[in-house]
Amino acid sequence: MTSMSVADAIRTRRTVRHYRPDPVPAATLDTLLELAMEAPSSWNLQDRSLVVVTDPAGREGLTWATGGQPQPAEAPVMLVFVAEPQAWRADRSDIFELARGTHAWTEEFSSGFAAASTAFQQDLAERGLLREYAVKDAMIAASYVMLAATELGLASSPMNGWDEDRVKKVIGIEDRPDLAIALLMSVGYAAETRRHPGRRPLGRTVFHGSYPAR
Repeated sequence: MTSMSVADAIRTRRTVRHYRPDPVPAATLDTLLELAMEAPSSWNLQDRSLVVVTDPAGREGLTWATGGQPQPAEAPVMLVFVAEPQAWRADRSDIFELARGTHAWTEEFSSGFAAASTAFQQDLAERGLLREYAVKDAMIAASYVMLAATELGLASSPMNGWDEDRVKKVIGIEDRPDLAIALLMSVGYAAETRRHPGRRPLGRTVFHGSYPAR
C-alpha cells in the first residue's frame, strides 16, 4: 500500500454504498480502530466508544435498524459510534494517570483541569447540552476513521438514516438511556467507483469575520 497524504485522503474519499465480500484483515482493522481513538475530545474526556460489528447476525440487525440500506448487508465491518454524555460523572483517574505518565500534564495541571472540566460539564448538564457535546466528540472520531480508512485502501460510508432504538437493541444497550448513537459507518472494499459530485466554490460557503446578512 502506498502512503497517502492527509490532503490526498480528504480529496479522494468518497461515500461508498456497495462492497465486495472480502474481509478486512485483522491487523488493518486494528490500525483503523487505533487511529479512530486518537481523535481529540472535549477536555480529553474520551466520551465516545466504538462498537465493531462484523458477524452476519449483527449486520443483519443493523440492516433492519437502517431500513434495509445495503451497507450493513454488504460491508464486512460496521462501526457504531456511541456517545457517552454521562462519562464525566465516572472515574477518570486513568485519563489523568496516562497524561502524567507521558509528561503531557503535571500533577498541578491535572488537579486544576479535573475541577474545571467538571464545572464545565455541570454547566452543560444544566443547559441540556451533554448529549450534543458527546455526539460532537463521536463525530470527530468518525471523521478520523473515514480519512484513515481511505489511507488504508478501504472504503467507507457515514450513515445517518437509522432508528436509534433499533441500533441500541442490536448492540445490546437498549436499556441504557445514558448512551446515544452518534453515527453508523460501513467499512470494507469498494464494489463500485464513485465520482466526486463537486463542491460549491469557497466564496459560497466560507466567510471571514462574520456570516453574511440576509
